[in-house]
Amino acid sequence: MKWLWLLGLVAVAQGLQSKISLMKKKTLRQTLTDHGLLEDFLAKHPPSLAAKYFPTAASAEPLTNYMDLEYVGTISIGSPAQEFSVLFDTGSANLWVPSVYCSDGACADHRRYNPALSSTYRGTTTSVSARYGTGSMMGYLAYDTVRVGDIQVPNQIFGLSKTEPGSFLYYAPFDGFLGLAFPSVAFSRATPVFDNMMSQGLVSQDLFSIYLTPNENGSFVMFGGIDDTCFTGNLSWIPLSAETYWQIKVDSITMYGRPIACPYGCQSIVDSGTSLVAGPAAGINNIQYEIGAGGARNGLHTVSCSFISLLPDIVFIINGIQFPLPPQAYIRQLRDGSCASGFEAFDFDSAAGELWILGDVFLRRYYSVFDRANGMAGLAPAA
Repeated sequence: MKWLWLLGLVAVAQGLQSKISLMKKKTLRQTLTDHGLLEDFLAKHPPSLAAKYFPTAASAEPLTNYMDLEYVGTISIGSPAQEFSVLFDTGSANLWVPSVYCSDGACADHRRYNPALSSTYRGTTTSVSARYGTGSMMGYLAYDTVRVGDIQVPNQIFGLSKTEPGSFLYYAPFDGFLGLAFPSVAFSRATPVFDNMMSQGLVSQDLFSIYLTPNENGSFVMFGGIDDTCFTGNLSWIPLSAETYWQIKVDSITMYGRPIACPYGCQSIVDSGTSLVAGPAAGINNIQYEIGAGGARNGLHTVSCSFISLLPDIVFIINGIQFPLPPQAYIRQLRDGSCASGFEAFDFDSAAGELWILGDVFLRRYYSVFDRANGMAGLAPAA
């Protein structure tokens, strides 16, 4: 009988993990291009990535860094369930979706949550707003049951938009956002979804992991577990330098064995909600020059596709360990057949020095684990 009891424990432990598939969608950039709107959009809404992490750095919080994001997953809210496609974003901490009280074009073009249809809905009088370089979201906070894969989170606080002016969210390939950063950066002090998963004992381990592939299928975010079939070798564990975003220290960035950027160390945020690798202009310009990237066209630096095989690895040295990015990882082939650099300039010096953002260009190369229990990030070459 003892072995039956042990099997039962295994079954329970396995049930405390949930893997959510991420679908590769047409990017906002491609959608705007298809409608002939990209150049006008970029002219009216120049990017300012710094404001995502430091809202006081600008008068608005732009979302143009989501221009090239492709990975979107599905969750549900309410009883019975109302489904939404969301961006699982380690660079923010809140869950919010459009509501039926929003009649702006951005809301009308996406799925909207209807409180009247949910028996577990509980409203509040707390308003919430987030400003974007391309518009804004204003609404209120509420509570309801949120289902993420096989995990059901009762009484989860989330934002409901009532207005979403601006064109960005109209063309976005997702309905809302599910933030996976720390509570300290959540607006209105709303408890993030993963924090409720942990406090309610809904995950077997207080960590989640992300696997991004360049293919249409196969990407996922996994809550409460690690899929060791999706990486090679061992995970390298890196202590967090701040528990706000998933921030770690980079020792240096090298090419041909010599520093090309971040020569004296720098801070970096591991961010699934940013498409490229971003850093200070000086270091990024050095990289663009060395890889032969031309002037920016529609926000991207073009590279000759025929030279990709001749380009060197760009190596991020983190916690004394080398994490190389080969040219096949940092050069992206666009739908029109041209090629573009996966790096963009982002000038903002934090209190601890210059700041870099390791977005999807980096995460496609490395399986990533976000360990809340131990305050660490784990990285291993993706299989």
